[in-house]
Amino acid sequence: MSEQNLVNNSVTKQKIGNPAVAGLGGFGLATLVLQFHNLGWMGLGPVIWIGLIFGGLAQMVAGLQEMKTGNNFGYCAFTGYGAFWISLVLMLLGNQFDIYPASTTDIGWFMVGWTLFTAILWVGAMRISSALAIVFTLLLIGFVLLDLAHFGYPEITVVAAYELMLTALSAWYVMAHIVFADVFGRDVLPVGKPWLRA
Repeated sequence: MSEQNLVNNSVTKQKIGNPAVAGLGGFGLATLVLQFHNLGWMGLGPVIWIGLIFGGLAQMVAGLQEMKTGNNFGYCAFTGYGAFWISLVLMLLGNQFDIYPASTTDIGWFMVGWTLFTAILWVGAMRISSALAIVFTLLLIGFVLLDLAHFGYPEITVVAAYELMLTALSAWYVMAHIVFADVFGRDVLPVGKPWLRA
């Protein structure tokens, strides 16, 4: 075998990490921290910084890496929710500094848009695995609850916060499934069969 063939083989066999671990990690942590704030357990500061960096930037990078693997679901989900976090944080900063401020109703319509976006991905998630279907089912419910909270039922915010904490933890379960499968070399945390079959 020639030296060039050895180089080519080593390149083609190089292991590539799964970008979903960073995307799911960022999504989960940013979602969890926002709910800590919504429940009054902490201030808004950490939400801003985690939302921008891990929830926003890291998810965007993960989505762009998913594009390179040919995974349209991961590409759409991670770049989409990365953009969600960046735009949400900028909206919160805009309200703080009176730059293009958004009312409660404005934020409600913003959430409605993301609810519809999530509904599309929810259908796709049901074709991938049970665990991912659970993540998107909980996320969709969470968005609907936030919609209601912004359109006249603010007391639902507390219910939404606890429900979205479950969403964040379920996303971390899928992240842990991918990480553990890699480091242990076997399926430690099963994700179950798809809810929808072809």
